[in-house]
Parts: sequence; structure tokens; C-alpha cells
Amino acid sequence: MADQFLGFDLSTQQLKGIVVGSDLKLIHEAKVDFDADLAKYGIEKGVLTNPAEGEVFAPVALFLEAIDLVLQRLKEQGADFSKVQGISGAGMQHGTVFWSKDAEHLLANLDAGKTLVEQLESGAKGERKGAFSHPFSPNWQDASTQKQCEGFDAALKDPKSLAEATGSSAHHRFSGPQIQRFQEKYPEAYTATARISLVSSFLASIFLGKVAPIDISDVCGANLWDIKNGRWQEDLLTLAAGGKSGLADLKSKLGDVPQDGGASFGTISPYFTKRYGFAASAQVIAFTGDNPSTILALPLRASDAIVSLGTSTTFLMSTNQYKPDPAYHFLNHPTTPGYYMFMLCYKNGGLAREHIRDAINKAANTTDTKSWDAFNKTALETPVLGQSSDTDPMRLGLYFPRPEIVPNVKAGTWRFSYTPSSSSNNTSTLTPATEKTWPIPTADARAILESQFLSLRLRSQSLVHAPPGTSLPPQPRRIYMVGGGAVNPAIAELAGQILGGSDGVYKLEIGGNACALGAAYKAAWGVGRAKGEGFEDFLEKRWNEDGFVRRICDGYREGVFERYGEALRGFEEVEGRAIEERGEGKRGVEGKVEGGVA
Repeated sequence: MADQFLGFDLSTQQLKGIVVGSDLKLIHEAKVDFDADLAKYGIEKGVLTNPAEGEVFAPVALFLEAIDLVLQRLKEQGADFSKVQGISGAGMQHGTVFWSKDAEHLLANLDAGKTLVEQLESGAKGERKGAFSHPFSPNWQDASTQKQCEGFDAALKDPKSLAEATGSSAHHRFSGPQIQRFQEKYPEAYTATARISLVSSFLASIFLGKVAPIDISDVCGANLWDIKNGRWQEDLLTLAAGGKSGLADLKSKLGDVPQDGGASFGTISPYFTKRYGFAASAQVIAFTGDNPSTILALPLRASDAIVSLGTSTTFLMSTNQYKPDPAYHFLNHPTTPGYYMFMLCYKNGGLAREHIRDAINKAANTTDTKSWDAFNKTALETPVLGQSSDTDPMRLGLYFPRPEIVPNVKAGTWRFSYTPSSSSNNTSTLTPATEKTWPIPTADARAILESQFLSLRLRSQSLVHAPPGTSLPPQPRRIYMVGGGAVNPAIAELAGQILGGSDGVYKLEIGGNACALGAAYKAAWGVGRAKGEGFEDFLEKRWNEDGFVRRICDGYREGVFERYGEALRGFEEVEGRAIEERGEGKRGVEGKVEGGVA
């Protein structure tokens, strides 16, 4: 009997379950779409909202019902759960679930003849004890914690110091500020809370039959974990708990965090063996966050980068260097000790590109207003940085139809002409562009792509190295493109020109399954790894690159890559001007990857 492995992806709008074989090939997949399948919860796009307070949250009962439903759908497809030897999963990052004091007893004594929601959700007017002290889970889109975020930034002196300790400055959606607000708004429910899970560890707990530990990577999305020292940051825990008297209690609620990302938490709950036919020996391997799980969908080596091009833009990279900054995120790597996951999130991605596309189509009277043909042709025919000759000034712009976090500015558009310093002139110049130097909208097609990729290069440049055995400049080894924008040849071409990629630019062709696949692969590694065998080595032996990856263009181009390097200083000045002119934007919701596509 060939072993099989089960991976889950619990995102904002759906729960996806997939089964892979020991060769890591997909066997079954099923999903529950929350709006379509569970509309009775009154949700829209998977969530409930309280706009007056900026709250965005989801009923925990929704997740419970989805678990039974997705397993039923997998079974209807012919999945034989008795073959499953390992289970892992991913959850949307930063969401929290609050367990009651009855949770452990209820989880350990589930009746296989009843559904999860029937047994774990509390009854009306307290007629039945439930497993949760609060019926809702705050979602990553929640923006209700401005006051708490300011306190977190100040607790360790400033955002830079907070990022140094926890990998990120304070963000609305992060679990630490969310827990503090919950403790302040619902003090009785907080007191009645025995344990606090992230969405990932909540999902693991259901399959384990007891409250599971938080994962070593996902814990970094809380502003509570001291990454360098591998422990809870007690000053921040004290803040979230409402004072020193609550420190020990909150530490107990959160529990210990195992350092091994491939650790088995134990065997599957008897509920699932009796109800669905799982083998009693099936191991529950640490569940992680959705972004960490996405980088596990391929054997990502140090200096390889994933660029997700959706509504938002997300940049993920594995690195052994810890160089945090308030502008981006560092997390522990989900499987590899001593490595970190570097993450950049931009709200302005596909929407900003579409605005330029629409303007170009309108100017060209294009019949198909959603076609990218005119945009792509214009972008590729425009010379690098708009320079017809080396002596022309460079065109550098910023396009933010929404307020942005990287840099933190209000919405706006900026267009500048930049002349870098030279051997004959030590002074660079940056001046607002004119109609003569910047024809609108044609010059914008290339400039917006250059702007987005220059920002990625600027913030990741200290983390890349010269490819071994070459005389090439420091750059990523491979660029992997995912998301809707990855199908666009002009976008891929400029990614290679600007970001480099000594081994080329690749498209990851696994649809929206990256996150769930990463979880299934993690389960396979956790169960089947040899002693000391790392995740990347395990995966590379079994992973079929031809089936999942396609090389779409060259990365590094000699001369072009260096020209963009000269533009970085000017691009940084452009961002500085934007901050001066438009001030800081309101701390907002950032982009994120769900299922590998943001």
C-alpha cells in the first residue's frame, strides 16, 4: 500500500484539502467555498465586518463545518484515508482562535456519529458548553488595533527595535495587538480562555484531538516572539496581557513552541479514524501559516525568490541572514533551522498595473479594454528606464492608487527624471518629469513595471550573493513567478532584467494549490525524512520539476542589470520625495499570499 499525505489550506474564503502520493504527485483535491457552501453564516467573501470599529472576523463554527465538508468531498472523490500516513496544513496568518476551559475535554471525547460543529460550538444561551470562549476569529484584514499597534511600536522604543526583536514592526492584523484588544474589549471572555491558537494551530488541534502547539514560523506573525533568542518576548507579552500580573497566564494560554518544523504532534484523533477511516497511525505534523507553506511548494534554495503577482504583490525569499526592517517581514523558516523567510507585501500590485493598461487601451481605442497586448507592446518597445541614449535622464515613478505600506505613503502618482552622478559630475539630479520627458500614458507602461521590481530589488539587495563559481554580481539564483500576472510575458521579461536571476525566470504552474501542496509536502517530509534530512533535500529527490515549473525567460542580462543598479539610489530618493509630499499613509491592510496567489 503506497503511502499518501494530506495537506490543507484554510484561507479567508475557502478550505482546500489535497492528497498526494509518496512521489508527491496530486491524487485528489477538494474545496469548500465559504460564500457558496456556507452562506448561512451571513458572510461576504468569507468574513463578517464591523466597519465602525474596523473589525473583520469569521465564525469559528464556519471553519468546523468546512472541515467535515471537505473531508466528505474528498471521500466522494474516492480518497482512501486509510492510506494517509501524515497530515499537515496551513492557515491564513495572524488569525486567532480562543479556546474555552472545556476545549481539551471536548476535543478528546468527540463522538464519530456527530459533526464537529454539533459538538464543539456552544449552544444558545449557554445551554451547551462549547470549546470556544469567543465565537469569532479575527481575520488578517482586521484594522481595529491602531492604538495597540502604537503601544507595541513604543514598547521596545520604536518600530525598528520591534522589528529587530520580532521580525516586523507592529501591524493591525498581527496576533499580539489583536490579543491585547481582545483582552481589553472582552475581559470576561479573555479570563475564560484556556488556550489561544493561531488559525494554523487551531486546524492542527482539531485533527490531533487536543490543543496543538503554535508553529515555529507562524508564531513570527504575532509581534510576540523573540526570533533571535527563540522564546516569547516578555515585555510584549506583558503589554498584550494588560500588565505583569497577566504575563504567566498569557504565556500559559499560548503554550510552548517546538523548534522542529517537521515534528509530529502525535497521531490523529480517534474521531477521524472512526468517522472517515483514517489509519490510527497517521501523524499530525506541525501546521504552519499560509505564506510559509507557499515556499514549501517547491525546493526553494537560499537566494531563490517567489514573486506573487495578484491584486497585491508579494515577494518571498529564503535566506540565512537575519536583517529585519520595519518595511518588511522576517519569519523563521518553516522547516530549516538557522534560515529565515523574508517577505515583502504591497497593496498596489495588479490594480496599479491595470490602471495603466486601461489608460493605454483608451488612448489606442482598443476594442478589448481588458487586453494586455497594447500595454505589453508599449512596455517592451520603450527603452530601459526610458533612456534612448546613455546620456538621457532615467524615468523613475511610483504608482499607488491605494495607500501603500512600502513605503508608508498615501495614494498618489509620482514621475521624476533622474541623472545619476558620474566620474565627471559627482552630483546626481532628481527633477519632476515634464510632458516632453515623460509622455503619458505610453511611458507609464514600462515605468510601472520598473517601479514595482526596483522596489523589490532595493529591499532584497542585501540578502543576495554572487552566484558561486561565477563573476556575476549579487542576485537571486532563480525567480519563480506565481499569480495572475505571471502569465504576462512583459512582466516576466522585466522581472528578469531588473531582479536578475542567474538561472533564469520560471513560472510555477500549480494553479492555486501552492499553499496546500506545501502542507502536503511538509507532512510527507515529517513522516518520511531520514535522520537529519532537510526538507529541500527530501523534496528534491521526489519532486518532478518538469510537471510544476516552466522556464519562461532569461534572468540576468549583462549591462541591463547594472543599469538598473545605478537607478536604485534615484529610486530611493523618489520614495523619499513621496513620503515628504504625501506624508505617511494610515497603517493599513497589507497584501498576502493565499494559496500561492495574492
